[in-house]
Amino acid sequence: MMNEQNLKFIFGLKLSQLRQKKELSLKELSAVSGISASYLNEIEKGKKYPKADKIVAIAQALDTPYDELVSLKLQAELNPLSDLLKSGTLQDIPFELFGLEPSDIMELMSNAPMKFSALLDTFSKIARNYDMRVEHLLFAAMRSYQEMNNNYFEDLELQVESFIRKNPSFKGEQVGLHLIRDYVSQKLNYEIVEKDFTEHDGLDGVRSVYVDGKKPKIILNQRLISSQKSFILCKEIGYSILGLSERAPSLNVTHAETFDELLHNFKASYFAGALLLQRGELVSRLKEFFKMSQWDGKAFLAIMDDFRATPEMFFHRLTQILPKYFDIDQLYFLRFHHHLPTNHFRLTKELHFSRLHQPHGIGLNEHYCRRWITLILLKELAAMYQRGDSNYPIVGVQKSQFHKTDNEYFCISVARPLVLQSDTGSCVTLGFVMTEKFKRRVRFWSDDRIKLLIVNKTCERCGIMDCRDRVAPPLIFDKIQHQKKAAQSLQQLLEMYS
Repeated sequence: MMNEQNLKFIFGLKLSQLRQKKELSLKELSAVSGISASYLNEIEKGKKYPKADKIVAIAQALDTPYDELVSLKLQAELNPLSDLLKSGTLQDIPFELFGLEPSDIMELMSNAPMKFSALLDTFSKIARNYDMRVEHLLFAAMRSYQEMNNNYFEDLELQVESFIRKNPSFKGEQVGLHLIRDYVSQKLNYEIVEKDFTEHDGLDGVRSVYVDGKKPKIILNQRLISSQKSFILCKEIGYSILGLSERAPSLNVTHAETFDELLHNFKASYFAGALLLQRGELVSRLKEFFKMSQWDGKAFLAIMDDFRATPEMFFHRLTQILPKYFDIDQLYFLRFHHHLPTNHFRLTKELHFSRLHQPHGIGLNEHYCRRWITLILLKELAAMYQRGDSNYPIVGVQKSQFHKTDNEYFCISVARPLVLQSDTGSCVTLGFVMTEKFKRRVRFWSDDRIKLLIVNKTCERCGIMDCRDRVAPPLIFDKIQHQKKAAQSLQQLLEMYS
């Protein structure tokens, strides 16, 4: 259903089109209709919707039937813009998080509606080709919101600390599952159920389901490990303490009805992570770790284990803490999945701070460079899976330099099989741009035992011809080189005959 703001905007567009068709200025239309030029301008920008008597006066001044002026039908070339307004997609985009209002966007559109409509049509065709939907846009907006704030939210940190002051038994490194379960069941009046989701088709990978009611229920997948159950129950504490009502029923938010569902899920997750990995204790442990002159993977995993965190929980929390407390803000977070019997690696999550780092989600069906520590660990995990070796998680570190550039990264990765899909490996990575600031903060960056590998984006885009790790020919690289040679030859030809 068309909302009031969109009705204003469509009416304003029609008025602007008809006025220009009649070759009238706002001042001339004002003189004929008896309506001030400033008010007409407000109408055209979608800020005002005139009353019936004024619409009659405008229609008469433009020699246009009243019904045609108030209809929702726009010119054919504005169909993409009309479809956007009627779909409600504009209302789904959280402009306010970026300091904008929908009316601001509409005013931009009204300045050049034909060009804006053509741009929308282009994006629409791209979206169809790549099977992009509204939820993709919402997830992208959520990532941008996190990245713009360096993934750190002081208000949520303070909410956690306020909760701990009121519940001092939660203070410290090791917040146990028993304590969390008791709080959720007794203080929040939840019924906590554990169930084998494999009994239900399609739910084997779902971690939990929330059931609303006078006595809410949280149904946990009984195959989860205790740290995952703790995180889910701490999220319920977050939903309650933060007063977040709009939510998806399942923890696996693979699609979203509204942006608020995504935002509330993020805030509750942030609260849970901050409660389980409390910033004071974590900062203290990291300061000591970064003073070490040599990299120690066991010491790194020990910090994670002491907080009873999964690798993903731990790495996410680091992306929040490091920019704020260590001034290390040029970093990225990646998560790759690998179905172990195959040679297919899939980037399933990414966050980039300060700028877009490598690797990142690029062309469809391309093969990421196998020299990155992330993929090296996943291949090692696959070999362990074949041997029946369950000594994981495994941790690795690498210095990476992009082929024929000075761009260097310091990467830390942790890999293990997914708890609910043991034949799928998951590897999370924190990558740091090796700036002078990073080198001052992290002493072990110069450990000569850490390999420096020359890397690239994907095999298809790579010009390292003697690479023994290559799994696909450099088709895109060859095409780009061919285009460069063609451009050079064309320039030479032009100079020859100029």
